[in-house]
Amino acid sequence: MVTIYEQQSSNIRRTWALVLGFLIVVIAVGYAISWYYGNPLILYVAVVIAFATNFYAYWESDKLVLSLNHARLASREDFFDFYTVTENLAITAGLPKPKLYVIDDPAPNAFATGRDENHAVVCATTGLLSLMTRSELEGVIGHELSHIKNRDMLLMTVAVVLAGFVAILANIFLRMSSFGGGGRGSDNKNANALIMILAIVGIVLAPLAAKLIQLAISRRREYLADASGALLTRYPKGLASALEKIGNYPAPMRSANLATAHLFIGDPFSAGGGVASMNSRIEKLFSTHPPIQDRIKALLSQQA
Repeated sequence: MVTIYEQQSSNIRRTWALVLGFLIVVIAVGYAISWYYGNPLILYVAVVIAFATNFYAYWESDKLVLSLNHARLASREDFFDFYTVTENLAITAGLPKPKLYVIDDPAPNAFATGRDENHAVVCATTGLLSLMTRSELEGVIGHELSHIKNRDMLLMTVAVVLAGFVAILANIFLRMSSFGGGGRGSDNKNANALIMILAIVGIVLAPLAAKLIQLAISRRREYLADASGALLTRYPKGLASALEKIGNYPAPMRSANLATAHLFIGDPFSAGGGVASMNSRIEKLFSTHPPIQDRIKALLSQQA
């Protein structure tokens, strides 16, 4: 079983690997495009964009995530249980109390974001705060605080910006390629056509690869956050019951966003019986979350 400290170190390494990989890919694509069009300015622009995007992904990605999900700051007066549960569990976990935000949405869900323990955010829907008992709320908050403790949220939040940018960049290059002509290979139509075909294939597959990275990042960490959260609250049944309510809610989130779906404790696009809908291997591959039924079984197996 991986320890929290091993997970923290692994997430830090994976974050830097993701950032470095993004730099290499964007600069390589910029170089290829600049070579094709014979314009070195494109490479310089690609380098600037790559560094600027990584800087933004580290320092400002949490603000983007909150904005994409239409979250607002939660007041202590309006969400007293949310505050007290988070304060108590943060003390137990040895963490600074994160900032608390809410999303006005009846579907129960929650996520954590931020670059480190001192700049962390826990966000919950109003539906979750109204549907959960206190022990269930403790289970959910314990899960999210575990993401913060494990440094999961940094890796998953950075992935939102980088994967989203890859998709935007691919769309731009795909539109550029539709104009055709003007490249170095204009005197060799066969070579020019081959380069364009390979470029288009790469451009189309890039967003898919970025999305698969997001899925793997999310699913592998949910089980550990469940186990760590249950250990924090000393009551696995609370989180198991909360997950059951989240999975059985009959409608998806109204503010569900593909770019941030992997951050949530439950799939925000799931509607009524998210447990049963995971049976297909195809659905499992492209789902941002492991099957809730499997997560519940793992939690209840901790009960001694």
